[in-house]
Amino acid sequence: MKARLVSFGVIEIEGRRYEHDVVIEGGRIRQRDKKPSKRFRDRFGHTPLSNEEAIPWGGRTLVIGTGASGQLPIMAEVLAEADRRGIDLVVEPTREACLVLGTRPAREVHAILHVTC
Repeated sequence: MKARLVSFGVIEIEGRRYEHDVVIEGGRIRQRDKKPSKRFRDRFGHTPLSNEEAIPWGGRTLVIGTGASGQLPIMAEVLAEADRRGIDLVVEPTREACLVLGTRPAREVHAILHVTC
């Protein structure tokens, strides 16, 4: 699956541009709903990735793009849940995470890509 961070706040996936965080689940793309995680913002100084969100746990690997500067906080509960499920996490700044996606067929891609910070 071809993806690239175009600029701060803009990602391009399979030729289509998005100006918001995205979740990719088996090649299907949707907007990340951060609302469930907003209640943890004060603790982290930024809305983290939490288990309260609809995380795409369906694959063997979950790629998490942590933003242009790699600043997206990931709550310990997410890491523990991935371990419990036997899912390999690839956590990289979004530009590098996009390179990882490029090595996989779309149907195998499960990812959360943050486009700012």
